[in-house]
Amino acid sequence: MRVETERMYLYPLSAEEMRLVIEKESDPEMKQAYVEMLEGSLSNPDKRIWYAIWNMELKDDPETIAGDFCFKGLGDDGVVEIGYGLKEEYRHHGYMTEAVKAITEWALSQESVKQVEAETDVENIASQKVLFRSGFVSNGKDGEEGPRFVYGGRK
Repeated sequence: MRVETERMYLYPLSAEEMRLVIEKESDPEMKQAYVEMLEGSLSNPDKRIWYAIWNMELKDDPETIAGDFCFKGLGDDGVVEIGYGLKEEYRHHGYMTEAVKAITEWALSQESVKQVEAETDVENIASQKVLFRSGFVSNGKDGEEGPRFVYGGRK
């Protein structure tokens, strides 16, 4: 399974691939987040894509992973939350906006998904700009990390 954009292939990693990512991750916070994704993926095998790490592979250089993203599980209410990160050398080229638009539309095309949400650190203006450019709007609420956003492009 993969989602194709103009410049990337977006696809979920297998459990073994996720273990390799966890092994290589040096940031303790990210390592913990990846461990939680793997646990969610293993605990929910029929919904594993909603917990897996998804790679953002560049089409013109298949060996290059520009960043990754995840869905933070699929709630019984049909709400999925996205999280994402981009390697520094690929920032400011529109990759993240391209990926967020594509995965949001893909998620909403799935029968079980009713809404896509995201949350950013209050100081992470770049991430907020990605969300706004991707059709998200503030829902006026704050979560653990900061302001929350909901995709406003589909009613």
